[in-house]
Amino acid sequence: MHLRRAGSIVLLGIVAGCAGVDSTGHNPVIPSVASASELRPGDNLTIAILGVPDPSTNAVQIDDQGVISLPYIGAVKASDATTAGLTQRIQETYVAKKIYNSVDISVSVTERYVYVGGEVEKPGRIIWTPDLTAAKAIQAAGGFTLYADENKVAVVRKQVLYNLDIKLAQKSPAEDPRLEPGDSMQVARSAF
Repeated sequence: MHLRRAGSIVLLGIVAGCAGVDSTGHNPVIPSVASASELRPGDNLTIAILGVPDPSTNAVQIDDQGVISLPYIGAVKASDATTAGLTQRIQETYVAKKIYNSVDISVSVTERYVYVGGEVEKPGRIIWTPDLTAAKAIQAAGGFTLYADENKVAVVRKQVLYNLDIKLAQKSPAEDPRLEPGDSMQVARSAF
C-alpha cells in the first residue's frame, strides 16, 4: 500500500514538473529598471576629455563593482548614474583634485549587452537594442539546440530569476518581454 502511494506521489511530481511556466498560460511580467539610460556594469563608454592641454578620448568598460578608471583621477563610480550624471561627476573630480581648473567632458555609451547561455547554438554576448525581446535574443544566439527546453528559459535581471516559455512568447508577442542591458538568459536542457 505504501509503495503504491509513493509511486503515485512520484508520478504526480513528474507530471507537475512538466507543466508550463505558470498555470494561467502567461509568462511572468519582468519589472523594468528605473531607467534604460541608467549605466550598468558591462556598459562600454567613450569618455572624451576636452578643453585641456592634453585632450584625450578613453574607451572604458564599467567593471563588476560599477567603477571606471580614468587618467590622473583613477577610479570613478559610474553605475546607477546617467551619462549626464557621470559627466558631472568626472568634471567635479578633475577640478576637486586640482588636475584641471576647467575641463569639458563628453560621455557616450558605445555598446550594451545581454548574455545568452545554455542550450543555444551560439552562446555569448548579444548587443542590446531597445527593441530586443527574449525570443529575438534566442534567434540572435543562433536558435535553440536540439536538446533545449524551449518552455524553460531563465532570465535574470537585477539578481532576480524569471522563468519564461519562449514557445509562448513566439506565438504571442504580448508574452515576449523586452530585455534590458545586463540581462542574462539561460536555456535549460530538456529532460527528454
